[in-house]
Amino acid sequence: MFFLLGFMRIRVRGQRASRLEAPILVAAPHSTFFDPIILLPCDLPKVVSRTENLHVPVIGALLRFNQAILVSRHDPASRKKVVEEVKKRATSQGKWPQVLFFPEGTCSNKKALLKFKPGAFISGVPIQPVLIRYPNPLDSTTWAWRGPGVLKVIWLTATQPYTTVEVEFLPVYQPSAEEAVNPTLYANNVQKVMAKALGIPATECEFVGNLPVTMVGRLRVALEPRIWELGKVLRKTRCLTEGTQCHLDSLPVGTSGRLGPKLLADWLGVDCPEVVEGFHVYFQQDAEGNMDSREVALALEVLEGEHDPQELTRHAFELFSEVDAGPGGHRLRQDGFCAILRLLLGTPNADGAGLYSRLCAGDCSQDGLTLDEFQDFSLRHPDYARLFSTYLRPPVACSLSKPGLPPSYANGVPAAPPKSKAD
Repeated sequence: MFFLLGFMRIRVRGQRASRLEAPILVAAPHSTFFDPIILLPCDLPKVVSRTENLHVPVIGALLRFNQAILVSRHDPASRKKVVEEVKKRATSQGKWPQVLFFPEGTCSNKKALLKFKPGAFISGVPIQPVLIRYPNPLDSTTWAWRGPGVLKVIWLTATQPYTTVEVEFLPVYQPSAEEAVNPTLYANNVQKVMAKALGIPATECEFVGNLPVTMVGRLRVALEPRIWELGKVLRKTRCLTEGTQCHLDSLPVGTSGRLGPKLLADWLGVDCPEVVEGFHVYFQQDAEGNMDSREVALALEVLEGEHDPQELTRHAFELFSEVDAGPGGHRLRQDGFCAILRLLLGTPNADGAGLYSRLCAGDCSQDGLTLDEFQDFSLRHPDYARLFSTYLRPPVACSLSKPGLPPSYANGVPAAPPKSKAD
């Protein structure tokens, strides 16, 4: 089947199921804001989309026309309301139009499927998978977390004679009794079916905010930590030339030290206003926009690339631990533990807090981690030791000095985060 819409050609394979057969459609891979064009061969189902997309050119107009079901990522009440609305429509016995989900939740480069979010599968009803392909000589449509912006994608695509989109309807997926009551299992199994049909991997990678993360053990970790990106920015601005070291002693390191962007820029010798204003995205901020000097000191020390994991984990402990009257003198509490994992690994606080509770409930002390216990976790744990040893040695493109490439990297490209057993 073949449709023509301006410069877009839509080829359709397979048969779309009726709303009674499959109240919900799930489409993947989601790689561009052009993807809602599949509304046409899907007979204009209602779309579930984040509220922020209303401000995106082209897609915002399509969402308004579609009267989409909108969800705010920052409002738990909004999420609950959307879940209830989807359940009502999915179980209406055909009284409502089908609901279309992009279960990856954001755009990727379509080389693999991101982890499916469970929202489309909560109702436990049959769904129909829909595959989206762009089989064109030039990939002008991909709009991922890195790469061309909205206007460039539109311009590149508009300059082509035409752009082909292939939409393939797979057979309706009937959930098992176990899948019907377990949305995560249901989502994972449908993801595998769609990935197999596409001939690409089904991954555990997802996005937390705008940062891609993947599962290692019980932690979500960034595919590329933000401090690596900071290293690239600092090298690009040439504030630290070859042979120049970070003067960490001059930073007001301490449990209460706060740094404003301007003060930090002065210490680093950065005079570019855009870079100065951009520093805050790499660190946690307080209500006044100031950063924790401990995070800054640890990030710069890692980016120097001249310290081994033993030294770096010891320094991280010294920076974030608290004085304790018991043996050892210092303990690493939950807040400090989570701050270290967030900074070095890109781990969300919720994951760090859960792991901290498990560590303290096991062989570690109940009132916080000692240095030995923290290093047992970060340097000798069967799941996480390789993770720390990899992430504490940034690739040469991110390092502020020029050490030799560690074995985890080839040609400056980071290897995938190390796999681990279940924790």
